[in-house]
Parts: sequence; C-alpha cells; structure tokens
Amino acid sequence: MNTRGDYAHPEPVAAATVAVVTPPPVVDLPRDSAVSWGAILAGAIAAAALSLILVILGVGLGLSSVSPWSFEGVTAETFGWSSIAWLTFTAIAASGLGGYLAGRLRTKWSNLHGDETYFRDTAHGFVSWAVATLLTAALLTSAIGGILGAGAKVAGATAGAAASTAGGIAAAGAGSAAMGSDQGDVQYWVDSLFRANPTAAQPAPPVGPAGPADAPALAPAPVANGAPLPPRPMPGADRRPDSREVRTEVNRIILNSLKSDTMDPADTQYLGQLVAAQTGMSQAEAQARVTDVQTRLRAALDNAKQQAKQAADDARKATAYAALWLFITLLIGAFIASLSATWGGRRRDL
Repeated sequence: MNTRGDYAHPEPVAAATVAVVTPPPVVDLPRDSAVSWGAILAGAIAAAALSLILVILGVGLGLSSVSPWSFEGVTAETFGWSSIAWLTFTAIAASGLGGYLAGRLRTKWSNLHGDETYFRDTAHGFVSWAVATLLTAALLTSAIGGILGAGAKVAGATAGAAASTAGGIAAAGAGSAAMGSDQGDVQYWVDSLFRANPTAAQPAPPVGPAGPADAPALAPAPVANGAPLPPRPMPGADRRPDSREVRTEVNRIILNSLKSDTMDPADTQYLGQLVAAQTGMSQAEAQARVTDVQTRLRAALDNAKQQAKQAADDARKATAYAALWLFITLLIGAFIASLSATWGGRRRDL
C-alpha cells in the first residue's frame, strides 16, 4: 500500500499489429471464340466450287449419253437414276470437303470438355454446309429455279391443257390463214375437204355461143382506119372464185365450229356446196365428206387433249420426284458435312 498517496502507473500496452493482405493480380484468361467464321467460309467456298465443277461435269456426261435419234443412247429411266446418283455423289464429295476444312482450320479451343468440342465441330460443319448451299443456289439459280418452279407451272398447265390445246390449234390456223400460208394443222383438214375424187368425172365447163363459161367475155372489136383491132376483155368480167379465197373462208368456218360441240347445219350445207363446186362431187357426197372431216378433226383434237394431259401429269410426277430426291440429297450433304467437321477437328487438336 502506497502511504504517500502516490498512484501506481499502469504498464504500457503494446500497439496491435494489423496485417494487410494484398490481393493477387488479376490475370485475363484467354477467351476463345466459339465460332471460327474464317474456317466456315473457307469450307463453304471450297464446297460450292467443287459442287459447281461436279454439276458441270455431270451435265457434260449426261448430254453425251443422250441422243435425239430413236433407239439410241440411254433410256429416260436410266438417265433419271444416273442423274440422282450423280447429284448424291456431288453432295457427299462437296459437303465432305467443306466440313473437313471447316473443322481442320478452326482455332484450337483450350480447356474444353470433349462433348463441347464435338458439338462445336458439328455446328461448324453444319453452318459451312448451309453457307455452301446458299452459294451453290446463287450460282445455279437457273437450274434449281427451273426444277422448283416447274411444279407451279405444271399445276396450271394440267388444269388448262384441254382448253389451251384447241385454242392453240385454232390460233395457229388463224395466223396461217391471215398470212396466206398453206402451213398449219387446220390447213391439213381444209386441204382434205378439196381433195379430188379420182372416181368422179370432172364436169366440163358449160359452153355457150361465145365459148366456155370461164373464157373472158370479149368486147366488140373496134375499127380503126378500116382495120379491126385485137379483141379485149369486157370490163368487169368475173371469173370463178379464187381457190385461195375459198380455202380461207372454209378455214374460218372450221375454226369457228371448234368453239362448239358440233358444226352448225347451215355451215355444213354451205361447205358441202363449196366442196361440190370445187371437186365436182355431188351435194350428198360433199356433205358426207364435210361430216367425215369434222368427225376426224374432233377425234384428233380429243387425242391431242389426252396427250397434253398425260404429258402434264408426267411432268408433275417428274417434278415431284426431283424435289423429293433433291431434299434427300441436301440432308445427306448436311450429315456428311457435320461428320467431316468432327474428323477435321480431331485432327486439328492432335
């Protein structure tokens, strides 16, 4: 006890030491892009170029194996299957090359799981195939557009084949008649009406006091200086109607009759009179010939309609088959491109 009143001083306290922890420096990890567009475009361009080359080669081989002469060259069925096989080979070769290049030329991905690498390689091959398909379609617009656009055209052609056949024949006959040409389908039937009947005797032209009826009428010979001048035809003397004019009129009558199911009886009788006057046949025989020609003409038109319908149906089926096989070929190309990209990617990571 301190009796002097002095107070005891406490012991000094040591200062607390605070440790400062410095964080480690931030290191930027490499961030690899999931898509290598350079590799994709390289593979797509290579695939499109190879597709173009193989398609041109296939066209050359196909044309060299087909002949316009009958019973020469390959058949249509063989040509169709050969075209399908060549398109399939083209898709496999071009897609395989494009996919392999897309997988082999892409950047190396580090610290990735195997499944992720496999997925990225597959995606690279698929995208490369898609870009190559678009490039090939742009290069072969006329060919692919013709195949795909033919279906819509054939659908309309099938519906209007019957009407357009008769209308086309009628238009051709009208055009040839207007130009004064003896060519055309209808002209054949007009000519058949005026064929000479070898068993019928040709009537002799009536002979009058002045000579045959077809002979031009002569004017009285004028006298000049006491000497008669040569005779000259009478003004306005008419001959028998020109055969070309008659045929043109008959052509118009036949074309007009095609608009209905049968020919008007008055037209039939009038045509019989024209045929009788031109061929020397009797009226009954001439009308029988007109009826027979009309029957055969309508039978030929019906046959042409059936052939047009059959051709349109065949074209529709061919277009449908071509579209389906083109779809299958594109799917095969997509699969081959994706598979080839995984092979190329594995070789890249070795």
